[in-house]
Amino acid sequence: MFEKKYNQPIKLLNTFGFDVLARCFIRAYSEEDILQALNDEEVKMGALLILGGGSNLLFTKNFDGTLLQPLMQNIDVVEDNTDSVLLRVGAGVVWDDLVAHSVAQGWYGLENLSLIPGMVGASPVQNIGAYGTEAKDAIEKVQYVDTRDLTLKILVNEQCRFSYRNSIFKQELKGKIVITQVYFRLRKNGKLLLSYGDLQKTVEGMGGASLQAVRNAIIDIRCSKLPDPAEVGNAGSFFKNPFIDKSLYDSLLQKYPTMPSYLADSGVKIPAGWLIEQCGFKGVRRGSVGVHPKQALVLVNYGGGTGEEVLALAREICSTVRDKFGVELEMEVNIA
Repeated sequence: MFEKKYNQPIKLLNTFGFDVLARCFIRAYSEEDILQALNDEEVKMGALLILGGGSNLLFTKNFDGTLLQPLMQNIDVVEDNTDSVLLRVGAGVVWDDLVAHSVAQGWYGLENLSLIPGMVGASPVQNIGAYGTEAKDAIEKVQYVDTRDLTLKILVNEQCRFSYRNSIFKQELKGKIVITQVYFRLRKNGKLLLSYGDLQKTVEGMGGASLQAVRNAIIDIRCSKLPDPAEVGNAGSFFKNPFIDKSLYDSLLQKYPTMPSYLADSGVKIPAGWLIEQCGFKGVRRGSVGVHPKQALVLVNYGGGTGEEVLALAREICSTVRDKFGVELEMEVNIA
Protein backbone atom coordinates (compact mmCIF):
# COMPACT_ATOMS: atom_id res chain seq x y z
CA MET A 1 0.00 0.00 0.00
CA PHE A 2 1.36 3.42 -0.90
CA GLU A 3 2.05 6.02 1.79
CA LYS A 4 0.38 9.42 1.54
CA LYS A 5 1.24 12.53 3.56
CA TYR A 6 0.02 16.12 3.41
CA ASN A 7 1.98 19.39 3.63
CA GLN A 8 5.15 17.32 3.63
CA PRO A 9 8.47 19.16 4.22
CA ILE A 10 10.80 18.15 1.39
CA LYS A 11 14.00 19.92 2.45
CA LEU A 12 15.71 16.53 2.78
CA LEU A 13 14.25 15.33 -0.53
CA ASN A 14 15.94 17.89 -2.79
CA THR A 15 19.71 18.22 -2.96
CA PHE A 16 19.58 22.03 -3.02
CA GLY A 17 18.10 21.71 0.46
CA PHE A 18 15.35 24.27 -0.06
CA ASP A 19 12.83 24.33 2.76
CA VAL A 20 9.59 23.90 0.83
CA LEU A 21 6.41 21.86 1.25
CA ALA A 22 4.52 19.45 -1.01
CA ARG A 23 0.76 19.60 -0.64
CA CYS A 24 0.61 15.82 -1.10
CA PHE A 25 3.52 13.37 -0.98
CA ILE A 26 3.25 9.70 -1.94
CA ARG A 27 5.78 6.91 -1.57
CA ALA A 28 5.08 3.94 -3.85
CA TYR A 29 6.84 0.60 -3.38
CA SER A 30 5.44 -1.32 -6.36
CA GLU A 31 3.76 -0.80 -9.69
CA GLU A 32 0.48 -1.74 -8.01
CA ASP A 33 1.03 1.09 -5.53
CA ILE A 34 1.60 3.51 -8.38
CA LEU A 35 -1.56 2.42 -10.18
CA GLN A 36 -3.59 2.81 -6.98
CA ALA A 37 -2.09 6.22 -6.28
CA LEU A 38 -2.77 7.48 -9.80
CA ASN A 39 -6.37 6.31 -9.49
CA ASP A 40 -6.82 8.40 -6.35
CA GLU A 41 -9.32 11.19 -7.02
CA GLU A 42 -7.24 13.77 -5.20
CA VAL A 43 -4.14 12.90 -7.20
CA LYS A 44 -6.06 13.04 -10.48
CA MET A 45 -7.31 16.55 -9.73
CA GLY A 46 -3.95 18.31 -9.34
CA ALA A 47 -0.43 18.59 -10.70
CA LEU A 48 1.78 15.50 -10.52
CA LEU A 49 5.57 15.49 -10.23
CA ILE A 50 7.73 12.36 -10.07
CA LEU A 51 10.50 12.56 -7.49
CA GLY A 52 13.63 10.45 -7.59
CA GLY A 53 16.56 11.49 -5.46
CA GLY A 54 15.73 15.18 -5.86
CA SER A 55 19.14 15.81 -7.43
CA ASN A 56 17.89 17.45 -10.62
CA LEU A 57 15.13 19.66 -9.23
CA LEU A 58 14.95 23.34 -8.38
CA PHE A 59 11.96 24.16 -6.21
CA THR A 60 11.17 27.87 -6.45
CA LYS A 61 8.11 27.64 -4.16
CA ASN A 62 5.92 25.15 -2.31
CA PHE A 63 4.61 22.44 -4.64
CA ASP A 64 0.83 22.67 -4.89
CA GLY A 65 0.23 19.17 -6.16
CA THR A 66 1.32 15.57 -5.64
CA LEU A 67 4.93 14.47 -5.41
CA LEU A 68 5.13 10.75 -6.24
CA GLN A 69 8.30 8.85 -5.36
CA PRO A 70 8.69 5.34 -6.83
CA LEU A 71 10.79 3.24 -4.46
CA MET A 72 11.13 -0.18 -6.12
CA GLN A 73 14.46 -1.61 -4.91
CA ASN A 74 15.06 -4.71 -7.04
CA ILE A 75 18.20 -5.57 -9.02
CA ASP A 76 17.28 -8.75 -10.92
CA VAL A 77 19.33 -10.74 -13.42
CA VAL A 78 16.76 -11.67 -16.06
CA GLU A 79 19.21 -12.97 -18.67
CA ASP A 80 22.73 -14.31 -18.30
CA ASN A 81 24.88 -15.55 -21.17
CA THR A 82 28.55 -15.87 -22.05
CA ASP A 83 28.97 -12.28 -23.18
CA SER A 84 26.52 -10.24 -21.12
CA VAL A 85 23.86 -9.95 -18.46
CA LEU A 86 20.50 -8.21 -18.64
CA LEU A 87 19.46 -6.52 -15.40
CA ARG A 88 15.98 -5.34 -14.44
CA VAL A 89 16.45 -2.55 -11.93
CA GLY A 90 13.79 -0.81 -9.85
CA ALA A 91 13.33 2.93 -10.27
CA GLY A 92 14.01 3.52 -6.57
CA VAL A 93 17.50 2.00 -6.54
CA VAL A 94 20.17 4.60 -5.81
CA TRP A 95 22.11 5.03 -9.05
CA ASP A 96 25.57 4.74 -7.55
CA ASP A 97 24.55 1.58 -5.68
CA LEU A 98 23.78 0.01 -9.07
CA VAL A 99 27.16 1.12 -10.43
CA ALA A 100 28.98 -0.26 -7.37
CA HIS A 101 27.09 -3.56 -7.72
CA SER A 102 27.90 -3.92 -11.43
CA VAL A 103 31.60 -3.17 -10.86
CA ALA A 104 31.78 -5.67 -8.00
CA GLN A 105 30.28 -8.33 -10.28
CA GLY A 106 32.79 -7.57 -13.05
CA TRP A 107 30.15 -6.22 -15.44
CA TYR A 108 31.19 -3.45 -17.85
CA GLY A 109 29.13 -0.48 -18.97
CA LEU A 110 28.30 1.75 -16.01
CA GLU A 111 31.68 2.33 -14.36
CA ASN A 112 32.20 5.76 -15.96
CA LEU A 113 28.90 6.90 -14.46
CA SER A 114 30.11 6.45 -10.88
CA LEU A 115 28.94 8.86 -8.18
CA ILE A 116 26.25 10.53 -10.28
CA PRO A 117 23.51 11.41 -7.76
CA GLY A 118 19.90 10.32 -8.03
CA MET A 119 17.95 7.14 -8.60
CA VAL A 120 17.78 4.65 -11.45
CA GLY A 121 14.34 5.82 -12.59
CA ALA A 122 15.77 9.19 -13.58
CA SER A 123 18.67 7.79 -15.62
CA PRO A 124 16.78 7.33 -18.93
CA VAL A 125 14.87 10.61 -18.55
CA GLN A 126 18.02 12.69 -18.44
CA ASN A 127 20.13 10.16 -20.33
CA ILE A 128 22.74 10.79 -17.66
CA GLY A 129 26.31 10.89 -18.86
CA ALA A 130 29.89 11.43 -17.77
CA TYR A 131 33.44 10.67 -18.94
CA GLY A 132 32.41 9.69 -22.45
CA THR A 133 29.59 7.33 -21.42
CA GLU A 134 25.82 7.81 -21.42
CA ALA A 135 23.05 5.74 -19.86
CA LYS A 136 21.66 5.03 -23.34
CA ASP A 137 24.76 2.95 -24.08
CA ALA A 138 23.60 0.33 -21.56
CA ILE A 139 19.81 0.75 -21.45
CA GLU A 140 17.97 -1.95 -23.38
CA LYS A 141 14.39 -0.97 -22.48
CA VAL A 142 12.35 1.10 -20.05
CA GLN A 143 9.15 0.02 -18.31
CA TYR A 144 6.64 2.61 -17.12
CA VAL A 145 3.09 3.32 -16.05
CA ASP A 146 1.20 5.57 -18.46
CA THR A 147 -0.70 8.05 -16.30
CA ARG A 148 -3.25 8.70 -19.05
CA ASP A 149 -4.74 5.21 -19.26
CA LEU A 150 -3.11 3.55 -16.21
CA THR A 151 -1.45 0.82 -18.26
CA LEU A 152 2.01 -0.70 -18.00
CA LYS A 153 4.15 -0.17 -21.10
CA ILE A 154 7.70 -0.77 -22.36
CA LEU A 155 9.86 1.18 -24.79
CA VAL A 156 13.00 -0.37 -26.25
CA ASN A 157 16.16 1.72 -26.59
CA GLU A 158 15.47 2.98 -30.12
CA GLN A 159 12.00 4.18 -29.13
CA CYS A 160 13.36 6.26 -26.24
CA ARG A 161 14.86 8.83 -28.66
CA PHE A 162 17.97 9.29 -26.58
CA SER A 163 20.24 12.23 -27.29
CA TYR A 164 22.56 14.44 -25.26
CA ARG A 165 20.89 14.81 -21.82
CA ASN A 166 17.56 14.19 -23.47
CA SER A 167 14.96 11.52 -24.25
CA ILE A 168 11.33 11.01 -25.14
CA PHE A 169 10.68 11.07 -21.39
CA LYS A 170 11.74 14.74 -21.25
CA GLN A 171 9.80 15.59 -24.39
CA GLU A 172 6.58 13.95 -25.63
CA LEU A 173 6.08 11.82 -22.50
CA LYS A 174 7.04 14.47 -19.92
CA GLY A 175 4.50 14.49 -17.10
CA LYS A 176 2.61 11.56 -18.63
CA ILE A 177 4.49 8.53 -17.29
CA VAL A 178 6.05 7.03 -14.19
CA ILE A 179 9.15 4.94 -14.87
CA THR A 180 9.15 1.78 -12.74
CA GLN A 181 11.91 -0.50 -14.12
CA VAL A 182 14.97 0.06 -16.30
CA TYR A 183 16.68 -2.83 -18.12
CA PHE A 184 20.45 -2.60 -18.55
CA ARG A 185 22.60 -4.80 -20.82
CA LEU A 186 26.08 -5.05 -19.29
CA ARG A 187 29.09 -6.78 -20.80
CA LYS A 188 31.22 -9.44 -19.16
CA ASN A 189 34.27 -8.71 -21.30
CA GLY A 190 34.26 -5.04 -22.03
CA LYS A 191 36.72 -2.33 -22.99
CA LEU A 192 37.44 0.46 -20.54
CA LEU A 193 36.85 3.98 -21.82
CA LEU A 194 39.68 6.15 -20.48
CA SER A 195 40.05 8.89 -23.09
CA TYR A 196 38.02 11.57 -21.33
CA GLY A 197 39.85 14.31 -19.43
CA ASP A 198 42.37 13.20 -16.82
CA LEU A 199 40.90 9.73 -16.42
CA GLN A 200 43.75 7.79 -18.07
CA LYS A 201 46.37 9.55 -15.94
CA THR A 202 44.40 9.09 -12.73
CA VAL A 203 43.79 5.40 -13.40
CA GLU A 204 47.47 4.80 -14.15
CA GLY A 205 48.32 6.42 -10.83
CA MET A 206 46.13 3.83 -9.14
CA GLY A 207 48.16 0.92 -10.44
CA GLY A 208 46.58 0.18 -13.80
CA ALA A 209 43.28 -0.10 -15.59
CA SER A 210 40.48 -2.19 -14.11
CA LEU A 211 36.78 -1.71 -13.51
CA GLN A 212 37.36 -0.85 -9.85
CA ALA A 213 40.28 1.46 -10.66
CA VAL A 214 38.14 3.39 -13.16
CA ARG A 215 35.35 3.69 -10.59
CA ASN A 216 37.76 4.82 -7.88
CA ALA A 217 39.42 7.34 -10.21
CA ILE A 218 36.12 8.89 -11.25
CA ILE A 219 34.96 9.09 -7.64
CA ASP A 220 38.21 10.86 -6.72
CA ILE A 221 37.94 13.29 -9.65
CA ARG A 222 34.29 14.10 -8.97
CA CYS A 223 34.89 14.60 -5.26
CA SER A 224 37.76 17.00 -6.01
CA LYS A 225 35.64 19.13 -8.37
CA LEU A 226 32.05 18.88 -7.19
CA PRO A 227 30.60 19.85 -3.81
CA ASP A 228 28.86 17.23 -1.68
CA PRO A 229 25.14 18.15 -1.48
CA ALA A 230 25.18 17.01 2.16
CA GLU A 231 27.58 19.89 2.86
CA VAL A 232 26.62 22.53 0.28
CA GLY A 233 23.22 22.40 -1.43
CA ASN A 234 23.46 21.89 -5.19
CA ALA A 235 22.07 19.87 -8.08
CA GLY A 236 25.34 19.06 -9.81
CA SER A 237 25.74 20.50 -13.30
CA PHE A 238 23.10 23.20 -13.65
CA PHE A 239 23.59 23.81 -17.38
CA LYS A 240 24.01 21.59 -20.43
CA ASN A 241 27.11 21.93 -22.57
CA PRO A 242 25.88 23.81 -25.66
CA PHE A 243 26.35 22.71 -29.25
CA ILE A 244 27.10 25.47 -31.75
CA ASP A 245 27.39 25.49 -35.52
CA LYS A 246 30.73 25.57 -37.32
CA SER A 247 30.45 29.20 -38.42
CA LEU A 248 29.92 30.49 -34.89
CA TYR A 249 32.68 28.21 -33.64
CA ASP A 250 35.14 29.58 -36.24
CA SER A 251 34.20 33.13 -35.29
CA LEU A 252 34.66 32.53 -31.57
CA LEU A 253 37.93 30.69 -32.12
CA GLN A 254 39.37 33.82 -33.73
CA LYS A 255 38.66 35.75 -30.51
CA TYR A 256 39.39 32.92 -28.08
CA PRO A 257 42.06 30.65 -29.60
CA THR A 258 42.36 28.56 -26.41
CA MET A 259 38.62 27.84 -26.24
CA PRO A 260 38.10 24.12 -25.53
CA SER A 261 35.78 22.25 -27.90
CA TYR A 262 34.62 18.78 -28.92
CA LEU A 263 33.41 17.79 -32.37
CA ALA A 264 30.05 15.99 -32.42
CA ASP A 265 27.39 14.95 -34.93
CA SER A 266 25.14 17.86 -33.91
CA GLY A 267 27.85 20.52 -34.09
CA VAL A 268 30.71 21.63 -31.91
CA LYS A 269 30.30 21.19 -28.16
CA ILE A 270 31.66 23.96 -25.98
CA PRO A 271 32.01 23.39 -22.22
CA ALA A 272 29.39 25.52 -20.49
CA GLY A 273 31.65 25.80 -17.46
CA TRP A 274 34.34 27.49 -19.58
CA LEU A 275 31.84 29.99 -21.00
CA ILE A 276 30.53 30.82 -17.53
CA GLU A 277 34.02 31.17 -16.13
CA GLN A 278 35.04 33.52 -18.97
CA CYS A 279 32.11 35.73 -17.99
CA GLY A 280 33.52 36.07 -14.49
CA PHE A 281 30.92 34.04 -12.60
CA LYS A 282 33.13 31.33 -11.10
CA GLY A 283 32.98 31.74 -7.33
CA VAL A 284 30.48 34.62 -7.52
CA ARG A 285 28.07 34.84 -4.59
CA ARG A 286 24.65 36.47 -4.49
CA GLY A 287 23.59 36.47 -0.86
CA SER A 288 23.04 32.87 0.22
CA VAL A 289 23.45 31.38 -3.27
CA GLY A 290 26.27 31.44 -5.79
CA VAL A 291 28.51 29.70 -8.30
CA HIS A 292 30.86 27.09 -6.91
CA PRO A 293 34.48 28.31 -6.76
CA LYS A 294 35.87 25.05 -8.20
CA GLN A 295 33.27 24.31 -10.88
CA ALA A 296 31.39 27.08 -12.68
CA LEU A 297 28.71 24.64 -13.88
CA VAL A 298 27.47 24.17 -10.32
CA LEU A 299 25.13 26.64 -8.63
CA VAL A 300 24.97 26.30 -4.86
CA ASN A 301 22.84 27.12 -1.85
CA TYR A 302 25.12 28.07 1.02
CA GLY A 303 22.19 27.84 3.44
CA GLY A 304 19.07 29.90 3.77
CA GLY A 305 18.82 30.62 0.06
CA THR A 306 15.74 30.19 -2.08
CA GLY A 307 15.00 28.63 -5.43
CA GLU A 308 13.98 32.02 -6.78
CA GLU A 309 17.47 33.36 -5.97
CA VAL A 310 19.16 30.45 -7.76
CA LEU A 311 16.89 30.88 -10.77
CA ALA A 312 17.63 34.62 -10.92
CA LEU A 313 21.36 33.90 -10.86
CA ALA A 314 20.97 31.24 -13.56
CA ARG A 315 19.10 33.69 -15.79
CA GLU A 316 21.77 36.33 -15.22
CA ILE A 317 24.44 33.81 -16.29
CA CYS A 318 22.47 32.83 -19.41
CA SER A 319 21.99 36.46 -20.40
CA THR A 320 25.67 37.32 -19.91
CA VAL A 321 26.90 34.28 -21.87
CA ARG A 322 24.47 35.13 -24.68
CA ASP A 323 25.67 38.74 -24.85
CA LYS A 324 29.37 37.83 -24.74
CA PHE A 325 29.48 34.73 -26.94
CA GLY A 326 26.16 34.56 -28.80
CA VAL A 327 25.62 31.13 -27.26
CA GLU A 328 22.37 30.03 -25.61
CA LEU A 329 22.79 28.05 -22.40
CA GLU A 330 20.09 25.55 -21.47
CA MET A 331 19.38 24.68 -17.86
CA GLU A 332 19.78 21.00 -17.10
CA VAL A 333 17.69 20.99 -13.91
CA ASN A 334 13.91 20.86 -13.83
CA ILE A 335 12.20 23.94 -12.38
CA ALA A 336 9.26 23.25 -10.05
